[in-house]
Amino acid sequence: MVKFVTFFLIAMLVLAMFGRLRVPGMKGRKLSKPGKCRRCGRFRIGAGKCQCEDRH
Repeated sequence: MVKFVTFFLIAMLVLAMFGRLRVPGMKGRKLSKPGKCRRCGRFRIGAGKCQCEDRH
């Protein structure tokens, strides 16, 4: 049982090291802010129109 746990922890460490190698510099990147509707101020999801634009 102890061997299984140590093997699992070593495998997780190896996966973490490969993950860091694939995506260097992710610390400095910021996520883009979600767009808001200019009329009502709601958050827009996707590229379609806002619900307030469909009503008018």
